[in-house]
Amino acid sequence: MHVEIAPTRKITILGLDKRSVPDIAWCATTYGATRLYWIDGHMLCLEVYEKSFEHELKEKEFPISQICYAECPKYEKIYEIDKSIQMPVVKVADMKIFQSILKAILDYEHRPQTEHNAKNV
Repeated sequence: MHVEIAPTRKITILGLDKRSVPDIAWCATTYGATRLYWIDGHMLCLEVYEKSFEHELKEKEFPISQICYAECPKYEKIYEIDKSIQMPVVKVADMKIFQSILKAILDYEHRPQTEHNAKNV
């Protein structure tokens, strides 16, 4: 039996917004997300369409339609949105793909605003 490990070569994030944790959690709930992700003091919510997985299998490139992120210093397994609404939070700090995503987000966040505008033209 031959086993090949072929990691995704490229991730493209089409939309990125910094928000508050409560806003991310409420949006995720209304959108129908089943979990949020926590890594190194940050909460992430990823919007990924089914076609993205098909594209990844063909091209080894993974498009993410939207990521919302917020600073969230403390990890908790469950984020309570309301007394009757809770959202699971997955700790992904040891996953290379999420480490790469967070690094790209933080690098982008720390660029001068003029670079952000130039990329959007």
